[in-house]
Amino acid sequence: MYKIGLIGAGNMATAIIKGILKAELVQPNDIIVSDIDDNKLVPLQRLGVDTTKNNKALAESAHIIILAIKPSVYELVLKQLRDVIALDTIMVSIAAGISIKYIKSFFDRDIKVVRVMPNTPALIGMGMSAIAVPSNIDESTAKKVETIFAALGKVEIIEEKLMDAVTAISGSGPAYAFMFIEALADAGVMEGLPRDKAYTLAAQTLLGSAAMVLETGEHPGKLKDMVSSPAGTTIDAIYALEQGGFRGIVMRAVKACAEKSRYMEK
Repeated sequence: MYKIGLIGAGNMATAIIKGILKAELVQPNDIIVSDIDDNKLVPLQRLGVDTTKNNKALAESAHIIILAIKPSVYELVLKQLRDVIALDTIMVSIAAGISIKYIKSFFDRDIKVVRVMPNTPALIGMGMSAIAVPSNIDESTAKKVETIFAALGKVEIIEEKLMDAVTAISGSGPAYAFMFIEALADAGVMEGLPRDKAYTLAAQTLLGSAAMVLETGEHPGKLKDMVSSPAGTTIDAIYALEQGGFRGIVMRAVKACAEKSRYMEK
């Protein structure tokens, strides 16, 4: 049995721990979490996992270390770890803009690093994680990382050079979806719907539509056409969206996000 360590005890770390435990990948005492904030560690202790404030101690006992910390503190943490990471330890980065090359630059040996971009729906087990696996990681090792994030939702294996695009689509994408839900609901309220019902109608509509794309495998355009009757209400709405440059605006937003991600890349 392998031991999983998480440095950082925020929302994403909590989601990962709960996903691991729900999938019964390891026992609670096979998970160790470190954080400088006791208030974040106490709720995790109730799940039965081990906790510490010592990153080095965690690194010495864990086989897989997930860096669930903000990009701004990576340098500090990596300097703490560089003398204690074993060659068979797997380090997993889940921060935007932190490359495998950057992490490896702190070490004088060829350590194993996997880069993952999850997203916030992982908090409810419906996340989307993209995983970049370098050439020095064997298949069985990569599978362990993949299994952890599959416990949080769906997983796709990608090349690291595409991680900025992933950040712009699935990493930041929930924010765009929430804005669209809010806009749909606001329009519903404008048309007389109670706000709570408008939010339910809008959110469930997006959830069901997304599920249709994934489960049917049909092109989204074909599914859109199924809703758009000749001279009907939907095609008028689509026309209004196209007049406003709906698809172009979405594409510009994704491009802007990807460009910022590339600018931040270390």
